[in-house]
Amino acid sequence: MKKILLIIVLHCIALFAFAQPTFIKDSLDNYINKGLTDWDLPGLAVVIVKDGKVVVAKGFGVKDINTKEPVDAETLFMIASNTKLFTGTALAMLESKKLINLDDKITKYFPDYKLYDDNSTALVSIKDLLSHRIGTKTFQGDFTFFDGNLTRNEIIRRMRYMKPVNSFRQNFGYCNSCFLTAGEVIQKVTNQPWEVFVYDSIVVPLGMKNTHMLSMGISQRKNVATPYTTAFDGVITKVPYDQWDNLAPAASIISNVTDLSHWLIAQINNGKYEGSQILPIDAVRKTRAVNTVVNSNKSSIYPSNFTGYGLGVFVQDYNGRQIFWHTGGASGMVSNVCFVPEEKLGIAILTNQDNQNFFEALRYQILDAYLDVKFTNRSAFFLPYQQQDMKELKEKVSKLKARVLGSKPNLTLEQFVGTYNHTLYGTMDIAKEGNDLKATFNSHNNLTANIKYMDNDEWLLTFSNPVMGMFSVKFNIKEGKVISVPIKVADFIEYDAYEFIKSK
Repeated sequence: MKKILLIIVLHCIALFAFAQPTFIKDSLDNYINKGLTDWDLPGLAVVIVKDGKVVVAKGFGVKDINTKEPVDAETLFMIASNTKLFTGTALAMLESKKLINLDDKITKYFPDYKLYDDNSTALVSIKDLLSHRIGTKTFQGDFTFFDGNLTRNEIIRRMRYMKPVNSFRQNFGYCNSCFLTAGEVIQKVTNQPWEVFVYDSIVVPLGMKNTHMLSMGISQRKNVATPYTTAFDGVITKVPYDQWDNLAPAASIISNVTDLSHWLIAQINNGKYEGSQILPIDAVRKTRAVNTVVNSNKSSIYPSNFTGYGLGVFVQDYNGRQIFWHTGGASGMVSNVCFVPEEKLGIAILTNQDNQNFFEALRYQILDAYLDVKFTNRSAFFLPYQQQDMKELKEKVSKLKARVLGSKPNLTLEQFVGTYNHTLYGTMDIAKEGNDLKATFNSHNNLTANIKYMDNDEWLLTFSNPVMGMFSVKFNIKEGKVISVPIKVADFIEYDAYEFIKSK
């Protein structure tokens, strides 16, 4: 009798362990397929890990709208800033081995390193860099560094020109160049480049066989998603793959949901994978400790009250649980990796269209299903905001283009020609091209912009890379001479315009 009872109990435990919420069993596929249509999203891959097992690992839609090849669980995407937790984990592992201390001053490893002010330079630590708290604004400097041709050392050197808008260690300001700098400490300590150490210490032991550390050559890889955007004019457009190897510790990893399931299993199992302790427990805990408060206001949308940042991962409460997550934004690709250790739950969502919020709606929908949150259709809730944004974008683009009527500026085109300089960025050259102007950005590879005169001293600037955007610009002119011009890029890259000064 006792044996029979034991069998019944074990059977019930097994059923409970593998039972999935109704939404996941019955509605997930339809929800995703409808989301692809509603959000103009070509393709998506998703993995859900629960209790150490892969519950869902599959692709939806297509990786290329021309070939119609389907996305599957092996399709590669750029995971962008989901790279950051790999970097934070690697540095925490080095501290576990007593090779570094996360509170070490960065000048211990880079004696010539400087921030904008001397006090911050003297104090800034590895942990500060990994926690986005050096005082700069979110995305500050990224126009200079995004898809640029600067070396890693040159990016680190130019951080001294980033004037902070907040006090040191007082505010959260998302900083990609900070992660690059912290990641470069790895080579100083191990004599291995970041990409080699992380690959050998984390990726290989976790059996992530199709994960690549650098973006170089991504277009030549098999089964890779094509990147798209609608942010330029509301029409889905293919965009170039990002080349982020000079910012590698912040953003360069390429992976798929099959491989990311291994990473998630380790995260929800205190660093263990297939019985081996791949990530030291103390290193895992250090990455999750909140170092910077991001937000402490109760959300009106989600059952959440605070968000903080650890070492490459956001930390948030969600319906009484502690969740860890990060988004990744590349040109034409956005993603999310999320895990809830106390529920043994992990989620990764990879997409190939960057101007949509369905990937986040889906993540919260899955969280709601597992964490007992009353059903709200997250996609339907956010979609009207997206539709309004697209309507406004199309109207803006249409109005700007309608102002290009062949009018001429008060000055000759030759008077605008020349080299323009920005302290952080470097130089931009403006040349005459037919009846228009053409800007060439010298800290980038092959980035140009067409500049057409509209009216009222305003010009229409259109970047060669659609991700950068289209903007109205106005040259600063004094006493008949061109002094400067502000150049804006998409907020996705950097919020503030750069004032380029014309050389005399």
